Amino acid sequence: MSVRYGRVIRLRPDKLAYYKELHAAVWPGVLRRIKECRIANYSIFLKELAPGEIYLFSYMEYEGTDFEADMAEMAADPETRRWWKETDPCQEPIPLRSGAEWWSPMEEVFHLD
Repeated sequence: MSVRYGRVIRLRPDKLAYYKELHAAVWPGVLRRIKECRIANYSIFLKELAPGEIYLFSYMEYEGTDFEADMAEMAADPETRRWWKETDPCQEPIPLRSGAEWWSPMEEVFHLD
């Protein structure tokens, strides 16, 4: 059984082209680590809600049994950390978030298989 996760973050408008360029050719080591950490069906969507207000929505399914441990493994991976050094400056957490959250979790209100 998998657990579904939806998350949101703001994209800096001046980084839009670079962010798209990065994700058009995600590094193989990053893709491999995502799969090794039991993430499947992972997508990131982009939407400009108002002029200059661009948001990213991510959806993924976790197929493991210890999400925290797998996410810690991902965060410790040198290739993933190098990837985040490229992507993090493109993003800006939303104002309404908890603590040190980067991507803010969203509440699932409907699902149909």
